[in-house]
Amino acid sequence: MIRALAFVLMLLPGFALAVQPDEVLDNPALEERARDISKGLRCPVCQNESIDESNANIARDLRLIVRERLVAGDSDEEVVDFVVARYGEFVLLQPTVTGANWLLYAAGPLMLILAGGIGLLYLRGRATGVAPQEAALSDAESARLKEILKD
Repeated sequence: MIRALAFVLMLLPGFALAVQPDEVLDNPALEERARDISKGLRCPVCQNESIDESNANIARDLRLIVRERLVAGDSDEEVVDFVVARYGEFVLLQPTVTGANWLLYAAGPLMLILAGGIGLLYLRGRATGVAPQEAALSDAESARLKEILKD
C-alpha cells in the first residue's frame, strides 16, 4: 500500500501544469480562455509540449503574451494570429491545412498509393512473364561434357 502511494506521489509532479501563480489572471473567464489557447500552442524549446505544460522560459513568455493580448481585448483568433505572426506556424500544435501544409498531409497516403501501384505492376509483370529458357548445349559443349563425366 505504501509503495503504491509513493508511486502515485512520484507521478503527480509530472501532471502539474507549468503556469506560475503570478501568471494567473484575476478574471476566471479570461484565465479559462488563456488556458484553452495555451493548450494549442507549442513550446519552441520542448516542441511536443504545449506552452501550458512547459517550464521553459520562452513558454512562460508566450503564456504572458497570450494573457496580455486577452486583457487588451483581443479575441482568441486574434491572439493566436498574433503569436503565429511573431513565431511562425511552428508554434501551432495542430497546423492549418493551407498553403504548402496540404502537401505534408497528403504525402503519406500518396506515397502509399504510389508504392502499392508499383508493387502491383511488378507482380503482374512477373505473373505474365515468360520464364527464361535454358539454352541447349552445342555439339562441342556436349562432347566436352561427356568427356569430363567419363573421368
